[in-house]
Amino acid sequence: MKENKTIHINKRHAMLRILILVFLGLFILSVLLSVTVGAVKISFADVYRIIIYNVTHFRFGNTETGIVIGDLDYVSRGTMYEIVWNVRMPRVMMGAIVGVLLAMCGVVMQATVQNPLADPYILGISSGASLGATFSIMIGAAAVFKGALATMGTAFWAFAGALGSMTLVMALASVGGGRITSAKLVLAGAVVGSLTGAFTNMMVYIGQDAENMKTVTYWLLGSMTSAKWEKLWLPGVCMLIGFLFFITQMRNLNTLLLGDEAAITLGVDLSKWRKVYMVATSLLSAVAVCTCGIVGFVGLMIPHIVRGFVGSDHRFLLPMASLSGGIFLIWADVIARVLLENSEIPIGVITSAVGAPIFVYMMIKKSYGFGGGDR
Repeated sequence: MKENKTIHINKRHAMLRILILVFLGLFILSVLLSVTVGAVKISFADVYRIIIYNVTHFRFGNTETGIVIGDLDYVSRGTMYEIVWNVRMPRVMMGAIVGVLLAMCGVVMQATVQNPLADPYILGISSGASLGATFSIMIGAAAVFKGALATMGTAFWAFAGALGSMTLVMALASVGGGRITSAKLVLAGAVVGSLTGAFTNMMVYIGQDAENMKTVTYWLLGSMTSAKWEKLWLPGVCMLIGFLFFITQMRNLNTLLLGDEAAITLGVDLSKWRKVYMVATSLLSAVAVCTCGIVGFVGLMIPHIVRGFVGSDHRFLLPMASLSGGIFLIWADVIARVLLENSEIPIGVITSAVGAPIFVYMMIKKSYGFGGGDR
């Protein structure tokens, strides 16, 4: 009986590893296909001629149609080149990176606070980022600070607000001594989120500039319009470092699901690791927020849905959820920029509109344990 169970588990794990490879292929395919979709119709051949030339500098093409990759005098001036390489590709890459970041942080956050309905913003990170961004847009950093600080953009102040919220949450969770527990973190996050949200609403209320109001609203709902190649290196590096770090923490993440008493018997100091994971996910979430604004629901929905299929073992949950988050946000951005003619919908609206029905369906149709029982 025990041998049959072992064989069954090994087969399941082998299938999950294959599934991860399949999703990796879908992730790459999504990047390659989504760049061909946009308001301006450009043929597949022309899109990939431009991409291949920029990646490999390989010269080829059809001289009769005027598309000769390598003919920089023509291509560099062409609208087609600008759209494909300097508009669509950075947006696709930013969507992929931010999607991976948010889903990865969601997985770790849910394990850390032992709540499958937690997300990266549960500690008030999004509210802190909103406060920083609103301050920059509505009040104007130049009116308060001088020199280098005055020239910093919205992203800087959003990141500063997120870090400030994280610091305050950790301080509140430590009040009274004792260990930092999941309950303390959630309560501290709720307090900080309400406080920063109140200040944000006050600044919006007293603001007089209609254009600034529109900018704040659009930023709070998330957007990839600011995507540029030079803005991708920071979130890309953070995503890679964060993923490699959490991959090494599989045992501790699985232990978190068993509770404090079980962890003590296994010799794991959950209080210490909660602090480490909270700081790590807060920093990564702050990077995602300052990159493209607040994109809700991804960190909550994707890990929850993936867990319903692969279980709670982080050896499979973490990579699957990360890839799924990237795929989801890539196509959410495609919908955001093509759904309305001559206009763009904030990506946060798309993620919520698409994610909510799927999430409800999963809650109705799927039942699974959050702890170790389904592993």
